[in-house]
Amino acid sequence: MITPHAASPLGAGKVATAEDAVALIPDEATVAVGGFVGAAHAEALSAALERRFLGGHGPQGLTLIYAAGQGDGELRGLNHLAHRKLLRRVIGGHWGLAPRLGRLAIDGHIEAYNFPQGVICQLYRDIAAKRPGCITHIGMDTCVDPAHGGGRLNSCTPPGLVERIELAGRTWLWYHALPINVGLIRATAADPAGNLIMDDEALVGEVLAIAQAVRTSGGLVLAQVRHLLDRPAPPHRVRVPGICVDRVIVAEAEQHSMTFGEPHNPAYSSAAPEGFLPVIPALAWDERRIIAQRACDELRPGVVANIGIGIPEGIASIAAERGLLSGLTLTVESGVIGGVPAGGLSFGAAQYPHAIIDQPAQFDFYDGGGLDIAALGAAQIDAAGNVNVSSFGDRIPGVGGFVNISQSAKSLVFCTTFTSGGLAVSGGADGLVIATEGRHRKFVSAVDQISFSARRARDRGQEVLYVTERAVFRLGTTGLELAEIAPGIDLKRQVLDLLPFTPPMPALRQMPASAFARIEP
Repeated sequence: MITPHAASPLGAGKVATAEDAVALIPDEATVAVGGFVGAAHAEALSAALERRFLGGHGPQGLTLIYAAGQGDGELRGLNHLAHRKLLRRVIGGHWGLAPRLGRLAIDGHIEAYNFPQGVICQLYRDIAAKRPGCITHIGMDTCVDPAHGGGRLNSCTPPGLVERIELAGRTWLWYHALPINVGLIRATAADPAGNLIMDDEALVGEVLAIAQAVRTSGGLVLAQVRHLLDRPAPPHRVRVPGICVDRVIVAEAEQHSMTFGEPHNPAYSSAAPEGFLPVIPALAWDERRIIAQRACDELRPGVVANIGIGIPEGIASIAAERGLLSGLTLTVESGVIGGVPAGGLSFGAAQYPHAIIDQPAQFDFYDGGGLDIAALGAAQIDAAGNVNVSSFGDRIPGVGGFVNISQSAKSLVFCTTFTSGGLAVSGGADGLVIATEGRHRKFVSAVDQISFSARRARDRGQEVLYVTERAVFRLGTTGLELAEIAPGIDLKRQVLDLLPFTPPMPALRQMPASAFARIEP
């Protein structure tokens, strides 16, 4: 860690080491942490807080609140904070990248809530303004609705953080405000007044909302940066004003990677050079490519789309191959608009984006119906058309931005393999061959948890497709309808016999040949 110089333009009172900064966090504080996977996450502060706790110096009994998932699935990000006694309660959007946190919740060692990612980052603004909380339609009829568990992840978690209310003849969800005592945020640099700029970050996230919420709660904002400026930053580039920053911590490069997947990628924070044509690694021909190719058929020129993580990521690759990217706008819930979304541990960033806005504002746009189409993953799908992505077996990935996106987009394409665990396919446009059937079935009688409510989708008039490598389903008036089947597939043996229900087939047809095109990387 860099030791601040006595002549630092910010002065010795505001510049601190990570160790000295986290020593200011008291027991039982509520701590908000910003970031998206690894982008804009204050890794130096998270790691320092873990070291202090393991060294026996506290703090204890913290409430952790965060919106987007932050971690690498192993050790970094919020995995640093996953210790008994360090945490008492966690309110999080996406849990899948911090499995150590998830284990604490599953084992009942912490109170644990899973709320929609967009709701949490918007809640920061409500807390900052001293409003009673976030009142929204997001989450109705899903697992975060008090009628279906209220987002509680275990039996030791009390109800009460979200409730149903009636306003103007409609039912809404009210997510309660709570004071936030400490904010851990990150920026590229701080100027002499403590103003923060984010020019070399892959996204903006919710840094301002967290800082303002903590400030008006009378708390402490700790900001990690890469370097200090020796002169005032241009005001239009300031993302967080210095009046909302209490300590600035200069991090070493290895704890300030642009994403957890890449130390630095200038394309994530730059405009595209003249004549730039996106080049995305081609997908190998397998079940994922088939799904991505069929889902890509649903994209139309001029649409504003969101492409989710996992199997849906491949849609961007197919769209690039087909020369479609220049005619549509891909967005990411992190606040990125346009460009080519990144995948893996760089998810949340985009190559040469058109704009990067703050995450709460992106969800305002999403929640209001700004998305024409969204392509999302699915872990379980039931006969009614409900989808579960948030909890199954001993895993609790959480809903993340899924609820905001799936409840608000005009049309939806859920992308999943028909079975999982060893599935392998071969063949092509002349006929798909299931070389090895998967051990686990994705289609169930009733999902373990409702992350997407089919009933609510029908009430809103959403168009919903469920795309697999061998069949395509559509949300009909009573539930799933089988709409398409791959050439070469035995309808009874390889589709109907693997379903715990019999779907209507009012207009069954063959999946288009475009879904099976073979373009080897």
